[in-house]
Amino acid sequence: MKFTLSWLKDHLDTDASVDEIAETLTDLGLEVEEISNPADRLKDFTLGYVKHAEKHPDADKLRVCKVDTDEGEMQIICGAPNAREGITVVVCKPGMYVPGLDITIGVGKIRGVESYGMMASERELELSEEHDGIIELPSGEVGDRFVDWLVENDPAKVDTMIDIAITPNRPDALGVQGIARDLAARGLGVLKDRDYTPVQGEFESPIKVSIDEDTLDGCPHFTGRVIRGVRNGPSPQWLQDQLMAIGLRPISALVDITNYMTYDHNRPLHVFDADKVAGNLRVHRATGGETLTALDDKEYTLQPGMMVISDDSGAESIAGIMGGTDTGCTEETVNVFLESAFWDNVQIAFAGRTLKINSDARYRFERGVDPQYTLEGLEQATQMILDICGGEASAVVEAGKAPDHARAFKLDAERVRSLVGMDIPESEQRQTLTRLGFRLEGNMAHVPSWRPDVMGEADLVEEVARIASLTKLEGKPLPRLTDGIPKPVMTPQQRRHVSARRTCAALGYNECVTYSFIDQTSAALFGGGDDATMLANPISSDMSHMRPALLPGLLQAAARNQARGYMDLALFEVGPAFHGGEPGEQHNLISGLLVGRTGPKDVHGASRPVDLYDAKADAEAVLAAIGAPAKVQILRGAQDWWHPGRHGKICLGPKKVMGVFGELHPRVLSAMDIKGPAMAFTIWPDEVPMPRKSGASRGALELRDLQAVERDFAFVVDAKVDALTLINAAVGADKALIENVRVFDEFIGGSLGEDKKSLAITVRLQPTDKTLKEKDIEAVSAKIVEKVAKATGGVLRG
Repeated sequence: MKFTLSWLKDHLDTDASVDEIAETLTDLGLEVEEISNPADRLKDFTLGYVKHAEKHPDADKLRVCKVDTDEGEMQIICGAPNAREGITVVVCKPGMYVPGLDITIGVGKIRGVESYGMMASERELELSEEHDGIIELPSGEVGDRFVDWLVENDPAKVDTMIDIAITPNRPDALGVQGIARDLAARGLGVLKDRDYTPVQGEFESPIKVSIDEDTLDGCPHFTGRVIRGVRNGPSPQWLQDQLMAIGLRPISALVDITNYMTYDHNRPLHVFDADKVAGNLRVHRATGGETLTALDDKEYTLQPGMMVISDDSGAESIAGIMGGTDTGCTEETVNVFLESAFWDNVQIAFAGRTLKINSDARYRFERGVDPQYTLEGLEQATQMILDICGGEASAVVEAGKAPDHARAFKLDAERVRSLVGMDIPESEQRQTLTRLGFRLEGNMAHVPSWRPDVMGEADLVEEVARIASLTKLEGKPLPRLTDGIPKPVMTPQQRRHVSARRTCAALGYNECVTYSFIDQTSAALFGGGDDATMLANPISSDMSHMRPALLPGLLQAAARNQARGYMDLALFEVGPAFHGGEPGEQHNLISGLLVGRTGPKDVHGASRPVDLYDAKADAEAVLAAIGAPAKVQILRGAQDWWHPGRHGKICLGPKKVMGVFGELHPRVLSAMDIKGPAMAFTIWPDEVPMPRKSGASRGALELRDLQAVERDFAFVVDAKVDALTLINAAVGADKALIENVRVFDEFIGGSLGEDKKSLAITVRLQPTDKTLKEKDIEAVSAKIVEKVAKATGGVLRG
């Protein structure tokens, strides 16, 4: 939204500087994007007086002038036809930058005669397109600044232009009056009252208006009148200056008046040539296929349902967006029909986007205009036309009525403190809203018709705080809810998630954050993809279901990396998965994925393909980090996306599963386009028991001063017996004395026979109260053999 300082002062009585205005606008939420001050580029130019002028000795069209300046007499060669003795001119001395020519003036020699500068034309100083001669001033003293002369005699040429960014919720600021109202509410001036007197109609309008019943929702109010006997010549200089200062090209008086009303009051209007209108005007829905050549000289084909203004011969205007050329005004226009209507913003936006038309009218109507200003805007524009173009106006014709958007909300002075944190007296709050146009009745604030963005009590608070300035908001620490040491912010489960992330990262994994939505095919591979987890409005077909596990997202990430040549991957994710579509039907998971080799190729052969024991070790490390018990069971029988013979469930019992590790099924890898075997683990952190002691303190350090003893045992067992079963049996022989048990050898076949194997274990015995004697060791050894034999059927290897 562009406007000039003088235009603003038409509505605001203020002595504030441009810098003060710009700073205040930004503070009010109307961010200033650009300030263009023509005086900045003219500040160095001064006035001079031509004392003598004679023909150049070697050029018929050049004259050698003696010019009095503030630096004394200068010789300047000029080719302008009006360069002569006795005129006051604008002097550009050597070293000055001339914006219209984009050059810096220097001392030159023209046809053998030296020239010390130039005398400028209006185009060379970017004041206008006039370049037939140099500037002649009717007054002024030698040495005066040209800028000062313009301020006194032609201020429009040095009028400062301000460009502000408008957020979609502030359509009232698309008019200069709305901007002035905000500044006045801040106290930067006084808003001027601009009362209007309705124009009395001299005759009945020969053109009537109507709105079809099915179009009233899009155009509830349509007004207009005929003005006959107008003279559509150039608009007054002040109006042209206002429009050119904001980048609009003056066209004709009628068009310039409608443009002025658009920017002055945020009230777009349209003027029809009444002599070209066939019959009456009707607002209706397009049936589809109608064509219209608009004022931008482009032909548009209307879609069914679009609003259009038609006469008896057909469509004449795309409602609220752009008029047509058939009824457009020209210099020959003498009778006009002035239209002012209120259009539904959503329908205007839909039509504008469909037709790809960008116009000032569409820009404002799709953001919202004042519904109560429709008739008043017509009256004010009528008066401007009569004042500038002459003529006489008919009575107003009207269809429909202005929609009633009246609403009121309670003003609660304490809400400012609770929502914003500022202490603003209630009297100041009421005064602020009154200045903004709100009408207060008791503690109810009635919203003005030009503020469609105010829709609740919180918006009233925002208006009060905005005008008071949020720069005055002082930061204050939040009060403590409890005395003493505050309770932890994070829950135990959240702390577990943090520990899991740190542990996985320390193990060399890269964290992924994948979408919670996946495609139905991938979800079905991991037990999901049913209707319960299907999205009603998915982003795309690849995100149609809630994920039943984290592994599908990790596998998709791995596939993308493999497609780009990264074959060795270690990825993990911590997040929720979903087993239903209702609130609470979700569970937290920690999943890791290993693909490829343990590291790059190594001359010493240290690099090897990852295997399920890598996944097992990493899963155990994560479980240990989140506080899982050290003694667990490894069972088979996990879901069918795990390899049936290369996986294990980490359990505290047959029904208490804390995690799964192993190799993923080749069928799943093929469907997910993964090359090579892939190892993975998934942990359910919510299934890990919470520690019995919730305190942060640790127990006393126990140091054993007695010598530990290790004994080796080799048992012959069936080939299908798990090593962990044997280890757990050995540990159970004496839980107080046996510190740990580990397998150090496995032998299969040979003299053992078929379906047999030998497992060798080391048992570490750690006494606590006395040194072990041989008989104590033998007793424990016998218990170990007994327990293993009972649990596995194994016997000591001879």
